[in-house]
Amino acid sequence: MGLVKNFFIALSNNAFLNESAKKIGPSLGANRVVAGNTIDDVVKTIQRLNDKNIAATVDNLGEFVNSKQEAIAAKNDILKIMSAIHENGLDAHVSIKLSQLGAEFDRQLAYDNAYEIVQKAAEYNQMHINFDTEKYDSLSDITHTLDQLKTEFSNVGTVIQAYLFKADELLDKYPDLRLRLVKGAYKESPHIAYQTTEEIDANYLHLIEKRLLNAKNFTSIATHDHRIINHVKAFVEANNIDKSQFEFQMLYGFRSELAESIAKEGYNFTIYVPYGDDWFGYFMRRLAERPQNLALAFKEFVKPKSLAVIGVAGLVAILLGKSCKK
Repeated sequence: MGLVKNFFIALSNNAFLNESAKKIGPSLGANRVVAGNTIDDVVKTIQRLNDKNIAATVDNLGEFVNSKQEAIAAKNDILKIMSAIHENGLDAHVSIKLSQLGAEFDRQLAYDNAYEIVQKAAEYNQMHINFDTEKYDSLSDITHTLDQLKTEFSNVGTVIQAYLFKADELLDKYPDLRLRLVKGAYKESPHIAYQTTEEIDANYLHLIEKRLLNAKNFTSIATHDHRIINHVKAFVEANNIDKSQFEFQMLYGFRSELAESIAKEGYNFTIYVPYGDDWFGYFMRRLAERPQNLALAFKEFVKPKSLAVIGVAGLVAILLGKSCKK
């Protein structure tokens, strides 16, 4: 299991593969996990989800941002999708990554970009802006930025990764913020993170229960694991926790039928909707996050006109071969 996770994490961090995948993503069936390349594509996807009583959180995909120009371009793209959400009256908000806004080379630039996004979102009926967590090395930048922004804005929140030893501490730090709880999708050192599925699952359930019992704001429980979902359903019923206090979240393109059935049961539900051509690193981390996702991907994608998983495997083999020859 560890080797599989390490393999997909390594692929997600390969700049050559990421860049090459942009050119041939559609032919691999990338549109099964990414809602197109344009804002119009995203708007249509969100509308389809809203028609099924499912909300969306939108991610403008982007890896390896290394210049001020790229960071500003990413910010502007995010502002455009926010405007489209607002103008079309969609039930959606936005998830952003501080690294995409320039944090890895200019923290002030990233903060200024984030501030502009959050300020504009506040003007759009307090549209929520979620700061996605990334690798552990970036966590201090994310919490520092969040700590500054939350003194002025109430429409910000972040993600707690259950595999981190300090997840409990972070949960206690932000009781008043809207939070998304996840298992975690990066490779981290055993000095800072749980390594086994059993340990991560146990801490994830602990965090979910603690948060639901003590939260002062909305909670998003992001998982495809039906065992976790069923546990949460039983827990909230046993503890008389109102459904309005939380939601389930899943990724676009994964377990679609289960997502729709949960929404029909009256639970709040949100789909994480990525868009853009920079899809490869995102998808590889999803496969690394939980080995079962590979099986889910195969089940979802292998349809009469789509052999995406086979295509991705072929891409990896071809591009790794090319990379080795360079």
